[in-house]
Amino acid sequence: MDSLIPTLAIWAIPVLLAITLHEAAHGYVARHFGDPTAHLAGRITLNPIKHIDPVGTLLVPAGILALSSLVGGSGILFGWAKPVPVDFSRLRHPKADMLWVAAAGPFVNLLMAVAWALAFKLATILPPSDYTLPLMKMSDAGMQINAVLMVLNLLPIPPLDGGRIAVSLLPHRLAWRFAQLEPYGFPILLVMLFTGVLGAILWPMMAAFRLFLATIFSF
Repeated sequence: MDSLIPTLAIWAIPVLLAITLHEAAHGYVARHFGDPTAHLAGRITLNPIKHIDPVGTLLVPAGILALSSLVGGSGILFGWAKPVPVDFSRLRHPKADMLWVAAAGPFVNLLMAVAWALAFKLATILPPSDYTLPLMKMSDAGMQINAVLMVLNLLPIPPLDGGRIAVSLLPHRLAWRFAQLEPYGFPILLVMLFTGVLGAILWPMMAAFRLFLATIFSF
């Protein structure tokens, strides 16, 4: 338990940035394509308070970190923010523009993972100090949480971003039928999580992405 507070301190900034910027990106791109709903709700902002979900942003990640600290494991850390409101019917081309709105979140996570990889590389080449090790640990946390959110949200399960991307790309008849799965998306994810299927899918993809970053930045 003594290690819990330092662990939370290291993970707090990466988690808040990863989750809130992911949601803000959806709202920004939706506004660009004609839907001002998120803008009018004040959700296109870098202020994390506007995006925090007490359970998904705070309780779930903290619980996973606490459990990992107690048992010495390294479970997949994930969470979620309050979904940014998007009225797809107000987009100029609803079906086509849905792809860009949905892809914005994972794309921002990709950019943040690259930025944290740069910070990690910087920490490895700077002279050792009181700041290099914390920077290295925080950067590693940033790469992990952004990799999780990017890969998880790209799964083709509505209402995840990957599900909305699939709806945008499928022919109209199939898209309509596929979209009907949305009310069952979260229960499907829970079943996948507790049966180990989700981890079996995410871990190899995350490992490949981390290897890609390590190869690109030589660390």
